[in-house]
Amino acid sequence: MSQRQHDGSSPRRAGLFRRGSAGQPPAAPGTTRRTTYVVDGRLTSAPPHTSIADALRFSQEAPGRIALCLFPAPTVDDIAELANAWGLHPVLVEDLQVAGQRPKLERYGDVLFLVVRSARYVDEAEEVDFSEFHVLVRPNSVAVLCQDGRWVDGSDDATLPRNAETADHTLLDDAELLGLGPEAVVYRLLDVIVDGYTPVLRGLAIDQEQIERQVFSGDAAVAERIYRLSQEVIDLRHATSSLVDVVAALRKGFDRYGIPDALQTYLQDVADHLTLVDGRVSELRDSLSQILNVNATLVSQRQNEDMKKISGWAAILFAPTLIAAVYGMNFDNMPELHWAFGYPLAVGGMIAFAAALYLTFKRKKWM
Repeated sequence: MSQRQHDGSSPRRAGLFRRGSAGQPPAAPGTTRRTTYVVDGRLTSAPPHTSIADALRFSQEAPGRIALCLFPAPTVDDIAELANAWGLHPVLVEDLQVAGQRPKLERYGDVLFLVVRSARYVDEAEEVDFSEFHVLVRPNSVAVLCQDGRWVDGSDDATLPRNAETADHTLLDDAELLGLGPEAVVYRLLDVIVDGYTPVLRGLAIDQEQIERQVFSGDAAVAERIYRLSQEVIDLRHATSSLVDVVAALRKGFDRYGIPDALQTYLQDVADHLTLVDGRVSELRDSLSQILNVNATLVSQRQNEDMKKISGWAAILFAPTLIAAVYGMNFDNMPELHWAFGYPLAVGGMIAFAAALYLTFKRKKWM
């Protein structure tokens, strides 16, 4: 996916996101935003009630500074404040207000906009839970909006540990990497999201193996499970294939926007891992399609066997019915009706005819 250029005149894992220190209150009433400063690769706590404009000014006052704003549950006011402070394009603001988008990459002036989706496998429900993130990057500043109110690992704001050391370790523990600029935060986010796809694929693969056993055991309910799992795989395929385009577009833009070679190397590793994940998702989807075809074939075979049995018993019952119908026509001149052996002969003929058909069908394995 190529980067779209805009100027001012244009019309469900690794604990990457954690809270700051327990004593740091929200930046403003009604917002869950957390602001973190990085100076020369080292984490520095932002003062309480720091606004987005304050964070932007801090990042621009001296080289080697990064301001990171995390929005666990962004509100309309949060987006409006971010738009005013950063001077965001109206089209970009509209995108920020709408969740449910596929991964994509766009550029509005000096602001890079990414939509990415993490995945988490819920074993109890056999579902893939997706979380959508909107990432904004500009020189020395990064903003991450969690559109579903969840972190990469699926935890919501209430269940995350209030531990600054955890935040330092999971997001900002590599001073050398952060020294490469704000794009390093994007790399960390992509790296954790792509790594999170692996346990999802593992869970889906286990479900696939269980489905295969169900198919060959003749479980009638397996078809519905195949369809449900196929839908989860399709959704995961949409997320991974679109993310492949996003990473490819990032790599193409690195040369143009002067991104350090070291960071390009890190992103290449993410791209390689993502390619493997995307290939496994495609293989899983093809396997489920084959399993569905096999299940349809087995169901058809079982139905054919049932039809053979039904047809065989119908033919067996037809024999006595035919004889009974002949002697039930009540013609006046039917000598067998007055013969002493007529009744035993008719019953014996019914039994013999039915037995002969039964043995024939049994030998042909219709019974």
